[in-house]
Amino acid sequence: MNYTIQASQRTPALIIYLIDISASMNMLMDGKRRIDVVYEALSLAIRQMVYRSTKGNRLTPRYRIAILAYSDDVYDLLNGIKGIDEIAAVGSLPDLTPRRFSDSAKAFQQAEKILQAELPRMQDCPAPLVCHMTDGVTTGEDPEPIARRIMSMSVPDGNVLVENIFISDHMLDQPIAQPRRWRGILPDTLLLDEHAVKLRNMSSPLPESYRDMLVEADYLLAPGALMMLPGSCAELVSIGFQMSAATPVRA
Repeated sequence: MNYTIQASQRTPALIIYLIDISASMNMLMDGKRRIDVVYEALSLAIRQMVYRSTKGNRLTPRYRIAILAYSDDVYDLLNGIKGIDEIAAVGSLPDLTPRRFSDSAKAFQQAEKILQAELPRMQDCPAPLVCHMTDGVTTGEDPEPIARRIMSMSVPDGNVLVENIFISDHMLDQPIAQPRRWRGILPDTLLLDEHAVKLRNMSSPLPESYRDMLVEADYLLAPGALMMLPGSCAELVSIGFQMSAATPVRA
C-alpha cells in the first residue's frame, strides 16, 4: 500500500470533507471567526486542486469532492460528489454557517455510506481521503469506531485515509512558533487534551507520497507523522487542508 496511484481524469481522487459547524466556530482566531478561517483554507485547497488539474488552458477533473457540514445534523453542501471542474465553474464554495451542537458520528456515518457506494468503482483510483475538521468534543455517539471502519476500507492503492484538523490551543505542551519547520504529530507526541488523543487514534499515518508533496511546498513534516494538525493558527489550519489535497497527480 504505497499510495502512489496518480490522480488523473480517468482515475480521479475522492476527498470527503467533514466540517464541524457547531456554535463555537463563531469564536475568534487570528482576529477572524474560526469558521471564516476554515472557509478560506478550504477555498485555497480547492484552488490548488484546480491548479493541479489544469494543463495548458484545459481543466481535467482529477479530483472529486464532497463537503459535509455537521452540527446536530449533516448538511451536504454540494448536493453529492462534484468534480473539481464543476466546482471551478461555480466559482466559490457554499457558505459555512455555524449552528448548534457537534455530532461528528453522524458525519462519519454519512462518509462511510458514500465510500461504500463509491469504492467498487474506484479500484484503479488513488485511495480516498476523509478530512475532518472540528473544534470540540462531539455531543453524539463515539465517532472512533466508525472512523476505524472507514480506515479499514481499501482499494489497491491503500486503505482509505482519515485526516483530522483539531482547532485548539490546548493540545500541545508548547505553541508551534514556526509552522513551516514543524515536524508534525507523531504516535508518541504528548497531547494534553483527551479529545486530541481520540482524534489521533482516528488519524492515518501520513503516506510518503503525500509527505513528498508537502515537502515540495516547504513543509517539513517528519517520516511517521500522522494526518493530524492542531489548528491553533490560520496557517496550521491551511496546512491541514493542503495535506488533504496532496494526492499524487499525473504530470
